[in-house]
Amino acid sequence: MGKIGIIIRREYTTRVVKKSFLLMTFLTPLFFAAMIVIPLWLSTIKDTGKREIAVVDVTNEYAQALASNAVYQFIIVQQPAGDIGKSDLKNQFYAIVAISGDLVKDSSAVTVYAEKQIDLELKNYIANQLNRYVENKRLESYQIPNIKQIISSSQAHVKVTTIKLDAKGNEVVTSSEIATVIGGVTTMLIYLFIFLYGVQVMRGVVEEKTNRIIEVIVSSVKPFELMMGKIIGIALVGLTQFLLWVVLTGIISSVAGVAFWGNMSHLQTTAPMNGTEVTQSQQIALNMLSGLQGINFTEIAVYFLIYFLGGYLLYASLFAAIGSAVDNDTDTQQFMMPITLPILFAIYAAIYSIRNPDGPLAFWCSIIPFTSPIVMMVRLPFDVPAWQLVLSITLLIFTFIGTTWLAGKIYRVGILMYGKKPSWRELLKWIRYKN
Repeated sequence: MGKIGIIIRREYTTRVVKKSFLLMTFLTPLFFAAMIVIPLWLSTIKDTGKREIAVVDVTNEYAQALASNAVYQFIIVQQPAGDIGKSDLKNQFYAIVAISGDLVKDSSAVTVYAEKQIDLELKNYIANQLNRYVENKRLESYQIPNIKQIISSSQAHVKVTTIKLDAKGNEVVTSSEIATVIGGVTTMLIYLFIFLYGVQVMRGVVEEKTNRIIEVIVSSVKPFELMMGKIIGIALVGLTQFLLWVVLTGIISSVAGVAFWGNMSHLQTTAPMNGTEVTQSQQIALNMLSGLQGINFTEIAVYFLIYFLGGYLLYASLFAAIGSAVDNDTDTQQFMMPITLPILFAIYAAIYSIRNPDGPLAFWCSIIPFTSPIVMMVRLPFDVPAWQLVLSITLLIFTFIGTTWLAGKIYRVGILMYGKKPSWRELLKWIRYKN
């Protein structure tokens, strides 16, 4: 155990002091926070420039429906609809709206001309203005008294609130949307960690084997001890990076949240009492805060570590076996496909399981050890039954013990093999060799 500890310490210390590790560890939380904060900040910045838009309406009726605002100035011009492309309007205006027919009868009789692609906001603004006008025209044609008021009063916007009950009947407001997002994010993190650090194990073995350092190392330790020390050392690197990401992202997000929305918990308790109105951004933040209260983050974090370690140990041992069997990175491609296919399938299964986390696909893929570390993370925010978690983790433990044993038999033979790329048949022979 002492020799394995030395190898673990060597693998850990040599990686955590690398510039690439430090940059990824401290820049990634900033990147995640920037992905959230910058779009919100940019969305608050309005375009102060006014855009003049010409309206060519052959019906002389619908142009009046296009009301100008602080950004768009609609100007009615007289111009034959068929001559717009050759006219000087394109040089005088940002865009030209051409209405070539009665929109009540032909809803497609609207065309927007511009020298550059118009943005979606302008297109939607024009469409919404004309839609309301055409709808009113059609309602008037029915000649039913007060039809607008009847339709307006009959419209409903049902807001569904989800409540989770515990064993004692206590109520907690939850959010299916937030649970889905958390499941998707943790799934991608598991996938990235397993693949990224598993490949690091393989490349580390190939590098040591190519430099012939391995011959010196195995003279002091057994090949199996070397393999396990390398796998565990790199696993600790991954856990260190993940924990730092969690802490740094939490700090950055908290600071950004206070900067944008203030103290949401204080607003949530005081606003209803003093009648203070909240903005749309603050209301979104309040809804997110309420939904987050229904998520058991401690449980998710614990199972994340369990499935990360289980999935990593399962695949890292196989990656180590591949690295020991070849002499360079190019030769690894022959053996990578059977290992990467289950990982890729697990990602696709997780994506399709997001909408139905209790369906047959999600259930079986969260039980099968080669896919369970990834797919189970989608299901965790939706309260997986305890017996399924126990079964999934038990199978995962026994499977990674089995794969580690098989990988160890390949590793102890392949680590000292040079100059020959083995076939699958030779790998099977290595597994059958007796100690």
